[in-house]
Amino acid sequence: MIIRHVTPTDLDSIFQIETANFSPAEVAGYEAMKSRIAIIPDTFLVAEIDGQVAGYIEGPAMTERHLTDDLFKTVVKNPVSGGYITVTSLSVAEKFQDQSVGKRLIQALKELVDQQERAGISLTCHDYLIGYYEKHGFKNDGKSKSTYGGGIWYDMVWEIQK
Repeated sequence: MIIRHVTPTDLDSIFQIETANFSPAEVAGYEAMKSRIAIIPDTFLVAEIDGQVAGYIEGPAMTERHLTDDLFKTVVKNPVSGGYITVTSLSVAEKFQDQSVGKRLIQALKELVDQQERAGISLTCHDYLIGYYEKHGFKNDGKSKSTYGGGIWYDMVWEIQK
């Protein structure tokens, strides 16, 4: 498995994975993913197995500790350092699930946090994923203010240990 930064040629594979794994209300549109690839490739990682996109993790960097809903709609260039990398999407193709792809992507994003001199990683998740993120070192900060996709979300934060 290779973990690398996204390239524009990954768009179609990424969008297929996105639409297969998220509800219609939660899925990022094709143009939204295209914008994320173009604007924030420095915080957009892809897992590749045998030349195929197996999964990805992405999101912009921001100063706030908790992700806000506007990050799903508007993408701006990341600051060079500081703040948190927010995860607006972590998704693995069905064919590659149960092969530690998500785990490897999270590990690689943690390394990126260190390289980019950021404070940590912030994300929201549904209640059934809290345990998954906790086993990867994230702290549950409780119910989120996010209403993205009409769901109930929980704020999860991983902070770098210095």
